[in-house]
Amino acid sequence: MSRSEGNIVAPTLEFETALLAQGITRIAGTDEAGRGPLAGPVVAAAVILDPDAIPEGLDDSKKLSLKKRERLFDEIRASTRHGVAEATVAEIDALNIYHASHLAMQRAVEALGAVDHVLVDGNKIPAGLTMPATPIVKGDGRSLTIAAASILAKVTRDRIMMALGQQHPAFNWGKNMGYPTKEHIRALEQHGVTQHHRRSFKPVHNILCR
Repeated sequence: MSRSEGNIVAPTLEFETALLAQGITRIAGTDEAGRGPLAGPVVAAAVILDPDAIPEGLDDSKKLSLKKRERLFDEIRASTRHGVAEATVAEIDALNIYHASHLAMQRAVEALGAVDHVLVDGNKIPAGLTMPATPIVKGDGRSLTIAAASILAKVTRDRIMMALGQQHPAFNWGKNMGYPTKEHIRALEQHGVTQHHRRSFKPVHNILCR
């Protein structure tokens, strides 16, 4: 079970501790960010925590303020083994977002080097993983290792979208991060589709097919 503080449920090392008890030591957690947006890559991260230097306040990235995510991003990078990878817009359109997300996770894990076991956020294991793995539904709120990966993935992707937003200011990606807000849809209708839009996603596809 996750640690409960009042009405707040926070991730723990329950899954990691069970694996350590079996003699499994190099335990990575992986998560992705950016499945829902209409534009930009999907980004994944994989993290192996140092049990003696776990950053304070790790949690599902969506539950954290921007300030906390940025602080933890720096602390995670400084204290862990980690890998970050992405699947491009072209890969999303070719594979679909589900398989592209798993491809990004696979690449992030591969970037770590030697790994004994992977804790995967979600209910499926990426087909390309070559080591044992455990899927954990809502894992970013249950496993500290996956929570750390969720923070690296989200902050990395947000920064990518902010940079792309400077190239295409009409879409305000620095604020909506490519998600299908009313503002983003309106900008699509007024300015058309960019090379960073996912053409397989219905709102973009519909505009292309007019």
